[in-house]
Amino acid sequence: MNANEKLEQLGLKLSKPTSPAANYVPIKKSGNNIYISGQLSADENGIITGTLGKNLDVEAGQKAAATCALSILSQIVHSGGIELDEIISVIKLTVLVSSTSDFTNHHLVANGASDLLVHILGENGIHARAAFGVASLPLGAAVEIEAIIEI
Repeated sequence: MNANEKLEQLGLKLSKPTSPAANYVPIKKSGNNIYISGQLSADENGIITGTLGKNLDVEAGQKAAATCALSILSQIVHSGGIELDEIISVIKLTVLVSSTSDFTNHHLVANGASDLLVHILGENGIHARAAFGVASLPLGAAVEIEAIIEI
């Protein structure tokens, strides 16, 4: 089963990404690597906002992180013109979690993105990762994730 079939099996679609609201590009290719700018947690209702340890639990954070992973894949396909099956490896994710100072389960929140990427891309989705908490994110987002992808 290819990546698009796995997306369909999960009932997921890659929406066309919005344009950046600041002075940067959403995707940059260098050699065989693609660098994806930070993708905010968002769904069909807009930005998923909140703070882990305050008004969001780990499960809600994982769902928010999964939306970031979908946005990463969407940027690859729609902005980069690259098919998902061209991905050789998700090299690294950097996961930023809006959280209280005493919240310590950033790694569990990040699993929402990691698990989804591995499920869709198989072994090509296995990656290195950093996950940490921050006081706030743009537009009040709960999670932001950037990625390095090899094609």
